[in-house]
Amino acid sequence: TDPATGGLVDNCQHVSMGCCTNLADFCRRVGTRELFRPLPSVRFLAPDAPPSTWTASRLPAPFHLVPAFLGSRFLSVPEKLQVAWGMAALRYSTGNDPRPFADWLAAHGQSPRVIRRFWATVLVSALNEQLDRMDVGHARQVFIDGFLRNRAGHIVEVPAAPLGSIYGEVLEAWLSQRGTEIRLSSGVARVELDADGALSGLQLRDGSRFDADFVVAAVPFPRVAELIHPSNHALLPRLNDLSRIQSTPITGIHLWFDRTVCPVDHAVLIDRTIQWVFDHSADGKTGTEPGEQYLQLVVSASYDLARLDNSAVLDIALADLASIWPQATRDHLLRSRVVTEHGATFSVRPGIDSLRPPQRTPIEGLYLAGDWTLTGWPATMEGAVRSGYLAAEGILADLGRPIRVLQPDLPSDRLARWLIGQPRPSRRLPVLAPATPA
Repeated sequence: TDPATGGLVDNCQHVSMGCCTNLADFCRRVGTRELFRPLPSVRFLAPDAPPSTWTASRLPAPFHLVPAFLGSRFLSVPEKLQVAWGMAALRYSTGNDPRPFADWLAAHGQSPRVIRRFWATVLVSALNEQLDRMDVGHARQVFIDGFLRNRAGHIVEVPAAPLGSIYGEVLEAWLSQRGTEIRLSSGVARVELDADGALSGLQLRDGSRFDADFVVAAVPFPRVAELIHPSNHALLPRLNDLSRIQSTPITGIHLWFDRTVCPVDHAVLIDRTIQWVFDHSADGKTGTEPGEQYLQLVVSASYDLARLDNSAVLDIALADLASIWPQATRDHLLRSRVVTEHGATFSVRPGIDSLRPPQRTPIEGLYLAGDWTLTGWPATMEGAVRSGYLAAEGILADLGRPIRVLQPDLPSDRLARWLIGQPRPSRRLPVLAPATPA
């Protein structure tokens, strides 16, 4: 809650994409789909080049973005040829390379400047990780599956309301209308098992307990072990894998100015610390008076900023903005808020999928959910929804009512299917079969 206005402030700007089919389905179910607005084009700003705008052409996938790429002013012609060569090599990559993606790029003729200006600009924001710590398979998924297979897959969608409204007030009302009891501020101390190691219920931190036939533990991965008594850890052998998953920080910087300092609704900044700028002055997010401007800035994989105090982070942010829009200075700043989530997402390091558990656990009735579970996707809202849908499929299968809840990916357009082929089998997920015969 913003103390100056009493309105909600997101910890950090989130976006969706056209390829996020399950997130879109979830939002349609609960009535929040209209709260996402698509960006018909994406604007790139580099220090030494005029602005570049990426808009899809009428060409079929996978060539729909080629004219926009060729018109990019932040890359030279030889650098664009490097990217084209790298993209062709990525198309034929298995995605199972054990090297960090930065090493893969260097081995495939990508110069440091091209890596920094093109590959990092897209991937650090998409995967919340630095290229020298990034899994090749997930990098490949962003470009091949997200951008090239379908004309709609690349479209960025921005929430037009605070996340606390989209996933809080609206969702709580939808659930309550369908007979769901919601208990807030009711911390779970432990998942209880009977003498045979079967699920029996939950114990809350206030000492109360209740029985449960099924439990979905939708908690951050470091918390799973805390929910299981140490004497029962042997029943969940994947707990050791969870302890090896690492986290990555994200920094969100919120700035309220006494005037309009940024003349565009969004921008991707190249070769600067700040990666994205969004103007939310007029879309219902935390209050601005007429003539004022509210900007949200994003720095993904913000390892360097996470070591600094908020004042130093603010100095860096204002310097980046002022280098583009000179009025963005402290003289016109009304207030600010810096939010760094040190454990914002799991890190997509090489081989990460071998550490991610499926939603079904060996304990009958206990399921896991969270974008860190095995979903085939990186740390995204789409991955989070997929994990919940997969857990729901497992529970329904256990009840003898198997229903397909998970939505299919966007289909490959005809030409893309011929040139790129179908998604790699290695990205498919295990089937959550019933634990016992129905």
